[in-house]
Amino acid sequence: MISLFCSFAVLILGYIFYGRLVSKVIEPDDRITPAFAKEDGVDFVPMKTWKAFLVQLLNIAGTGPIFGALMGACFGPVVFLWIVFGAILGGGVHDFMSGMISERHDGASIAELTGIYLGPTVKWIMRIFSVLLLLLTGTVFVTSPAALLSKLTPDFLNTNGWLIVILIYYVLATLLPIDKIIGRLYPVFGAVLILMAVSILVGIFSGGYSIPEITLSNLHPEGLPVWPYMFVTVACGAISGFHSTQAPLIAKCITSEKVGRKVFYGAMLSESIIALVWAAAGVAFYGVTGGLFEALSDQGQSGVVYDIAHGMLGNFGGILAIIGVVACPITSGDTAFRSARLILAEVFRLDQKKLKNRLIITIPLLGLGALLTQLDFNVLWRYFSWSNQTLAMIALWLATMYLIKTKEHKIYSLLTALPAAFMSAVSMTYILMAKEGFGISQEIAYPIGIAFALLHFICYMLLEHRKQKEGEVMIN
Repeated sequence: MISLFCSFAVLILGYIFYGRLVSKVIEPDDRITPAFAKEDGVDFVPMKTWKAFLVQLLNIAGTGPIFGALMGACFGPVVFLWIVFGAILGGGVHDFMSGMISERHDGASIAELTGIYLGPTVKWIMRIFSVLLLLLTGTVFVTSPAALLSKLTPDFLNTNGWLIVILIYYVLATLLPIDKIIGRLYPVFGAVLILMAVSILVGIFSGGYSIPEITLSNLHPEGLPVWPYMFVTVACGAISGFHSTQAPLIAKCITSEKVGRKVFYGAMLSESIIALVWAAAGVAFYGVTGGLFEALSDQGQSGVVYDIAHGMLGNFGGILAIIGVVACPITSGDTAFRSARLILAEVFRLDQKKLKNRLIITIPLLGLGALLTQLDFNVLWRYFSWSNQTLAMIALWLATMYLIKTKEHKIYSLLTALPAAFMSAVSMTYILMAKEGFGISQEIAYPIGIAFALLHFICYMLLEHRKQKEGEVMIN
């Protein structure tokens, strides 16, 4: 129990102190933001800070901080450490830099920003990679809420019926101006999401459940190694490349650079608090990681969420909690497709102010998403998780290049280079070891993953050294 409260406290202190440090590196000023400079009434729309924060939170808080946290909790309370420090040092930095760099480039997507700072070849790789990730994200965030909703409704409205309903909603949310559905509904869903997390936390304490204290021991029932599996499994609760596709949506809407820390860094750490609550609920409700793992295997993530919510809070509280859980993925799924639309619009140079151009992109995208819903959810989730963390790695290296080019002292770029190198090792090691990857033994995968990260970090150091040399030549 003490570990959970300490984790909450560290996240709050991380926002206050480390978030302020990261913000100072960017040096927010009074320049006109894209919300005003490019206002079009569709995607570039000025938004109040509190609303921008809630929309950003709902954009990024899909099933990741809930399903990912529950699956991560199978490793034991060591997951608390990754959620806390991963969010403060990695996830918050990643989200803030993605949003602020986009804001300074007229709300450009992460793919276009990659082209500016990492070159045209990487830009095309990123375009393809990010659109595929967004398709996977949208699909995952259709399937999971549909499964949950089917548990609350009569048998005739089964999972497939809810899939159709949600996809119809996605069409509207992807096509209509951001302030028509997203800007109006998300603040309400945000309140429900926060209330749901608070309710589960109250249920833990009022029900007398016991939360184990942090230990570095690996308690996974199948003995999966913490490195790299836990770091990929938790996904959105600690750091998520998906967020780098979402931050540009709100970068088009913030009215001042000076609210960037609240909107981007603050939303990420708020999501991590939600992840902590669900990780704690998982180990508390089932008593041991073995019970949680068995429940996840037998009932799936949706079934576990239903059992925890209903078991801790009763009928009314359980329904309230599940509504919050449903709101999370749906409000990330629609913006996933919206982000994919905007990236493809940049590729094909289609003006998105015209409804016809939005339809040309939206209908095929959602058609592909509908087809992907027929695949196994667990397989989709694993590929989503890996591609998600790989995208985070690329976004952090992009931010590093931005700081190298715009800041004089290399200490600034270390704020992004260190988590970028860490995520490089995580991403490479996972795809080498995982069954859906190459299935290589950890004795081989570990050194390759570390070497991969070191190679990237050495390249970073060489770039910084060259920059310093060029600066000295200019001074002389």
